[in-house]
Order: sequence, then structure tokens, then C-alpha cells
Amino acid sequence: MSYYTPPGAGGYPQSSPPPPNNLVWAILTTIFCCLPAGIVSIVFAAQVNSKWQQGDYQGAQNASKNAKTWAIVSAVAGVLFGIVYGIIMLVAASETSTY
Repeated sequence: MSYYTPPGAGGYPQSSPPPPNNLVWAILTTIFCCLPAGIVSIVFAAQVNSKWQQGDYQGAQNASKNAKTWAIVSAVAGVLFGIVYGIIMLVAASETSTY
């Protein structure tokens, strides 16, 4: 649960930039890697700037961290899926070439 923090409170000056929202990585990993984890990353990335503007600096930091984490999860899942898919295709190709 997050509470409203007035601008300039919470240890972050009002004029400081928000944390990175990682939206580009979230979108790319959604398109190229793993759709479900990528969507979760996009949702968190979309929350960063709005939370920062509302003065919820800790919430913006958490959303940024979660967006990055889920983008990494999506990328790793995509790579693992690609490796498994490649192995299956190699096995299937070798099975058909032996007959």
C-alpha cells in the first residue's frame, strides 16, 4: 500500500528526474521474447512517471525496479525457449534424415 507523499518529500527533490521507466526494454522483450512477462514489465514501466509526478517517489523506484526485473525475466525466458525450440528442431531434423 502506498500513501500520498507531497512533492519534494520523501528525500527526493521535486526537480530531480524520475527513475528510468525501462519502457523500451519492456516493449522489446514483450515483442521478441516472452509475452506474459513482458506485459507485466510494461505495466510496471507505465507506472513509474505517474507515481513520480504524484509524489510517490518510493513507489516510482519500486515500479522502475519491477519493470527492469520483469524485462530481464522475459528476456531469459525467451532465450531459454529459443534454445529448447532449437534442440527440438535439431532432434526432429535428425530423426527425419535417418530414414
